[in-house]
Amino acid sequence: MEERCLWRNPRSIYLTALLGNDEGMVFRVVMSAPARFLPTVYAPTVGQARLDLGHTFRRRRRMSVSLRHKGRIEEVLRNWPVKDVRVICATSGGRILGPGEAVPSQYLLPVHIDCGATNQQLINDPVRLGLRQPRISTEELDAFLDEFVDAVQNVFPGCCIRFEGWAGVDAVRLLERYRHRVCCYNGDIQGTAGVAVAGLFSALRITGGRLTDQRILFLGAGSAAAGMADLIATAITREGPTLRQARQRSSLFDINGLLEPSRTDLYDFQNPYAHPHAPTRDFLGAIESLKPTAIVGVSNKGKAFTREIIEAMARLNRRPIIFALSNPTDHAECTAEEAYRWSEGRALYAAGVQFPEVRIGERVLVPSQANNMYIFPAVGLAIYATKAKRVPNEVFVEAARAVAEQVTPAELDAGLLYPPQSQILETEVKAAERVAEIVFAHGLAGVGRPDNLRAFIQSHLHRPDHTPRTDRYQRRGEAAGSAPGARG
Repeated sequence: MEERCLWRNPRSIYLTALLGNDEGMVFRVVMSAPARFLPTVYAPTVGQARLDLGHTFRRRRRMSVSLRHKGRIEEVLRNWPVKDVRVICATSGGRILGPGEAVPSQYLLPVHIDCGATNQQLINDPVRLGLRQPRISTEELDAFLDEFVDAVQNVFPGCCIRFEGWAGVDAVRLLERYRHRVCCYNGDIQGTAGVAVAGLFSALRITGGRLTDQRILFLGAGSAAAGMADLIATAITREGPTLRQARQRSSLFDINGLLEPSRTDLYDFQNPYAHPHAPTRDFLGAIESLKPTAIVGVSNKGKAFTREIIEAMARLNRRPIIFALSNPTDHAECTAEEAYRWSEGRALYAAGVQFPEVRIGERVLVPSQANNMYIFPAVGLAIYATKAKRVPNEVFVEAARAVAEQVTPAELDAGLLYPPQSQILETEVKAAERVAEIVFAHGLAGVGRPDNLRAFIQSHLHRPDHTPRTDRYQRRGEAAGSAPGARG
């Protein structure tokens, strides 16, 4: 098994090994050519790398808090050698974890919340790093997370918790449970929503009109789709409509069909998008009926956007907006080439993974990767710099708008809806500056507003050095392998 994983992810494994010896070198390598290395350190490679983790594990770089620590989580957190932790990335491993922030790494703490597994194959895996037992009940999980969140506030006051990689229903529930109590956000829900909204803002620079005039149909109705619809609604309310009116602009479609009031299988977070409509399980029929200006795929079903679907969107819209956001690559609802060719080059397209350029006649179209790497590092950097007390949804709308405004007219004409990945650091800094403005405007900052906000944000950027591994990791916690909860 390990030989197969090495063959499948050699660059990822090599860079991970190098990261344990010289973090500064890895940072310099990746930032020397971000567009070249991002597919290795992030999507799509990160998905397979996380699935293979138990077989390719080399060195711990995180803390694990498991059910065995119930009743003493605070004690476990105090064993972490670094006492000034500003951002905790907390995951249950229920989804693929996408790591990374733009803040200095010594202030970050990745934490695996180990509450068992729902996959029997993983439970039976002899090299599994986590507990080999079924996942606990929702009530037990909530009680365990309450203890964890309270412990974080006591041990690392002011620390922001970024929930990442939680299964859909848990993700929505936990975000609602804690977002008004502590500084926290969910990268899968709000980060992904932010990048989708950024893509819509860019598309509207081409098509004209307002966000409130759009009709968006989602293929997929889980936490990601609902999170996008919620953030779109938040953005629309800035243009005047009420939240209820804003929600009417988005419709969701899942494996059981269009969300509408007669459905009895909906979760609470889906109900606001169950608009009056005749029941249907025909996605193409829903397009013909609802006449959306944009379709957004978050279904994890490869090739779900068929030729008939793309052609219908192209018939209904001069510039149809087609977002195929599922990843890895074989899960994308359609490829860039399919979207462009079936729409005669008129589609405004983005995908969750990077597809190659497509030639349509004399034009060369460059598809965008709608990845939340454009959003969550900027939000994390702004929260860290401002010592924000809460993370309102508005910061993700502002980050989205800031990202979209950085796409040049020439790039829009070439098909791009996001800034080039080669400029990712500058993109993050500008977006973080705008997010910080929102934090200060809402009175949520834990520091005074500086005169020069851009310089303030830049002064908090991650700037790794080439400190030898022995000294550096004793400082950051690598030497604490014997401490309870410090295992990886």
